[in-house]
Amino acid sequence: MIPKHIISSAISILFILSGNALAKEPNVVVFLVDDLGYMDIGANNPDCFYDTPNIDRLSDSGMRFTDGYAANPVCSPTRYSLMTGKYPTRVQATNFFSGKRAGSFNPAPLVDEMAAEEITIAEALKTKGYATFFAGKWHLGNTEELYPQGQGFDINVGGWAKGGPYTGKKYFAPFENPQMEVESPEGEHLPARLARDTAEFIEANKDQPFLAYLSFYSVHTPLQGRPDLVEKYRARAAKIEGEEFAGEEQIFGNKERQVRILQRHAVYAAMVEAMDEAVGNVLDQLEASGVADNTIVVFTSDNGGLSTSEGSPTSNLPLRGGKGWVYEGGIREPWIIRYPGVTKAGSVSEELICSIDLFPTVAAAAGIEINHLVDGIDLTSALRGEKLDRQSLYWHYPHYSNQGGIPGGAIREGNYKLFERYEDGRVHLYDLENDISEEKDLASEKPELVQEMRKRLHQWYEEVDAQFLQEKEGKMPWRPAKIQ
Repeated sequence: MIPKHIISSAISILFILSGNALAKEPNVVVFLVDDLGYMDIGANNPDCFYDTPNIDRLSDSGMRFTDGYAANPVCSPTRYSLMTGKYPTRVQATNFFSGKRAGSFNPAPLVDEMAAEEITIAEALKTKGYATFFAGKWHLGNTEELYPQGQGFDINVGGWAKGGPYTGKKYFAPFENPQMEVESPEGEHLPARLARDTAEFIEANKDQPFLAYLSFYSVHTPLQGRPDLVEKYRARAAKIEGEEFAGEEQIFGNKERQVRILQRHAVYAAMVEAMDEAVGNVLDQLEASGVADNTIVVFTSDNGGLSTSEGSPTSNLPLRGGKGWVYEGGIREPWIIRYPGVTKAGSVSEELICSIDLFPTVAAAAGIEINHLVDGIDLTSALRGEKLDRQSLYWHYPHYSNQGGIPGGAIREGNYKLFERYEDGRVHLYDLENDISEEKDLASEKPELVQEMRKRLHQWYEEVDAQFLQEKEGKMPWRPAKIQ
């Protein structure tokens, strides 16, 4: 029999070692997918048309959030919020950069770059000695000093002004991307290339803390898929029957806008699966490099699935609308976080979270004190399975989206979501617990709740100096007033 004092000493040593391991700054890997809808992964949708085994295994090993959101229904604003922890409204970055389309009124003023003075998640982590890496879509500035390498990233592979892979052969090499120092072999697929560079960075920096931020161009247009995967999904689609499109409220002209209601687009499916394979390659590299147990992994998207324009390749049902809309289909996102030692494998949280929360959560994990204004909160308590101290989330989109989205704002509190239209000030109230599709407007039934939520929404507008639709041809749009 082993003497008790030896056992006690051994336990003490293990405790110390464990404590040291937990105290070590964790690595951080962020997967940001472009235009991926909430219902586009198997973890959220058992009937999903697309195969996402690697994202699903990440969910099985971490925590999946059912009520996770983007800060905006289009790309650049959400990307800004992920980088800084701020609501994009606070900095007037409320549409995709260059998105100044008019409708019945002119859009709100738009700041179309992330200022060099902003403190990014990469810059914060570098104060703790982190190596920092960015790959993929940036879309946060038009000049090189505002690209990733000017915003705290040691390495930048492919991040520049463009919002999609519009040069070269687009999703297939040669890419002719000016921020790719080394061109890929002919025909290499873009998500595979970005994952390969990310994996090489992880292996090279496994002995120091690192941030690897893989921001896929996928699954944004142009719609191009690997031929082998396209063939696979065309065969699958041929077996699916049903109406693919239905009507959605429209903004411009008299032509009814269509929204996809059935997932069966073979090319889009191929793009989703290829992106999933790339995620799997990076996850495998974390294991191979021996750092998976000290790496926080975050997976999310910048806005809802593209369902009402540009080929309308995916359906977000039962969520209403999609990219460009403040309905749930445009802002509710896949959110998965694996934080070894904190998250329970296969756990699910219903806490309200948003892209503004990434910065403060990662900062807390790295032991960084935030001494400047951020809007997000540290999610660590939620990751432990506890409640968050959060009353409200807010959205503000004073623009006419390319996808037909309505200029409007929203506030969510508990199960209720209030949606305010900026052209005329009409307001709608939805109970998301019982009406996830936002079909039954409860505004007339619950006037007191409408008044309370609207008052807080308007107070938030004032706090962040929200800008609104502008006059056009002598016509003035609605303006919010204080609600007493």
